[in-house]
Amino acid sequence: MLAIIGGSGLTTLSNLDVSHREVVRTPYGEPSGALVFGQICGHPAMFLPRHGYGHTIPPHMVNYRANLWALHHLGATGVISVASVGGIRADLQPGDIVIPDQIIDYTWGRKSTFFDGVGSPVTHVDFTEPYDAALRAKLHGAGASLGITMKVGGVYAATQGPRLESAAEINRLERDGADIVGMTGMPEAVLARELNLPYAAISVVANHAAGRGTSAHGIQFESLEQVLQTAMGQVRAVIERLVADTNGCSPAA
Repeated sequence: MLAIIGGSGLTTLSNLDVSHREVVRTPYGEPSGALVFGQICGHPAMFLPRHGYGHTIPPHMVNYRANLWALHHLGATGVISVASVGGIRADLQPGDIVIPDQIIDYTWGRKSTFFDGVGSPVTHVDFTEPYDAALRAKLHGAGASLGITMKVGGVYAATQGPRLESAAEINRLERDGADIVGMTGMPEAVLARELNLPYAAISVVANHAAGRGTSAHGIQFESLEQVLQTAMGQVRAVIERLVADTNGCSPAA
């Protein structure tokens, strides 16, 4: 069963035919909200809003361990993470959709492993390729079949938040090789890896990063909503097509 984690701009999944909601208790505390179960194209799927219903949980306060454990415990076989990001690379414009293939973690103080309890053995997971290649390819194929252009490949810089970055910090991220910047990519990705959950991300460029393009002298917040509304409509279509292609059915018109 595919699980979708929605971020800023995707707090609900309108193409999910909802059957029920389930409140989950985990060994790691409360997830961001009740898990929503239903069907996409006649096949089961689940949805969880990363920042809670009402977008009240800031990035550094998200209980990533509870979220991933709950999805895994209730039968997720793959996770699509949806989030808005700032575009660092010169060719990335607001509204662009990126399927990143690498990540750099600048966060701190977040619970980032399931293997830290009393008596738990030290466990190392391979993180050479942070995102699942097969799931990334399916996302790309779904977008291509719909005629939706997506940038394939890119380095996601995960910052602490909740504040946005300074122009100097973006310059540093660019020197480090980052193409996009967001606040929720870690530890979500590595926790999925520890659970052997295939995980891929769809990143929507909501704005130029600080000091770049239209954000040269500040982020223009008033323009973000329309950009996200349009791009997230495309993201929903891609997710529906992915489910349809995977299960050999026809998506709704």
